[in-house]
Order: sequence, then C-alpha cells, then structure tokens
Amino acid sequence: MTTRAERAAGTRGELLDAGLRLCERVGLSGMSVNLVVQEAGLAKGTFFHHFGDRSGFLRALHQEFHDRLFAEITAAVAHLAPGRARLIAAADAYLDGCLRHRGVRALLLEARAEPAISQAIAERNAQAAQVLGDDFAVLGWPHPVAGAALWLGLVVEAALAEFAAGQRRPEIRTALAHFLPGTSARAARTG
Repeated sequence: MTTRAERAAGTRGELLDAGLRLCERVGLSGMSVNLVVQEAGLAKGTFFHHFGDRSGFLRALHQEFHDRLFAEITAAVAHLAPGRARLIAAADAYLDGCLRHRGVRALLLEARAEPAISQAIAERNAQAAQVLGDDFAVLGWPHPVAGAALWLGLVVEAALAEFAAGQRRPEIRTALAHFLPGTSARAARTG
C-alpha cells in the first residue's frame, strides 16, 4: 500500500509530466491550467491543491526540467576531475538532454520572459556558475565564477541552435570547446 504522501507525490509528478509534454506542443504562453489537467486526466482542484496557481506550477515545471537535466549531467561528469574535460562533458550532457526533451524551447527561451520563473532562472544560473567556477579556477581564469556564467550562456545558446536544427550541431559543439583554454585550433576542429 502506498502512503498518502506517496500518492500525492505521484499526482504532482503526473501534473508536471503533463506540463513537460505540453511544453513541446503549446509552449509556456499557451499552457493553461485547463490544458494541464486535461493532459494529466485529473481534476482542476487537484492542480490547485498541489501548486496554488499557474505561476507556482510554472516554477515547479522549470525546476523539474532542470533537476532532470542536472541528474543526467551529474552522472556524465561523476568520474571527471574539475577542468576542461568536465566542462565539455557537462555541456554535451546538457545539450543531449535538451535535444531529448523537445519542450526545451519553451523552458529556455520563453521562460526568460515569464515573470513567474525569471527569478528562479537567475538563481539557478547563479548556483550553476558557482559550481562550474571550480572548473574555471582549475583552468586559471582570474574570475572563475564570471567565466562560468558566460560559459553557461554559450551552452544555452548552443542548445537553442540545436533545437532549431532538430539535431546535434557538431560545429557548434566544437566551437564551444574552442572557447576553453587548452584547445588549439586544430584540436577544436577534431574534438
């Protein structure tokens, strides 16, 4: 038997999964509470019980999307020491994850203009820059957290370019690697 808390978590997860699917079809601007509950096959009251309002849902949706990506990235870099190789592996894991989750455009591009989650985006980016700052410190950057913040922007733009192409863009991934110290022009083309 499941506990009440487990059932509630399952229902909340169903709503978030429905929201992630809807991101692919209608984006954030087209996502309504009615569409979410219809997609999940749940009552409208259930939605409000778990999220309070649309803004709370959008914040939770953004968090869920990035938590899933973060888990994939963490697994991809677990065996690597801080530095260039770990940054490239993390970027590849992020880009691959974004390609698998086609709602990425809504969660990366539209989310920037969505008041309900713009603050959460800024906080998450600042946290990620702090984590990646260790990699940039190893690379000898004088301002490692600032370098990490700029790197994050490059990787997000790469994700949007790959989204538009509907596939990996090897030349973009190579260009990303070229921005990091320790890359010769020739190695960047073959890496």
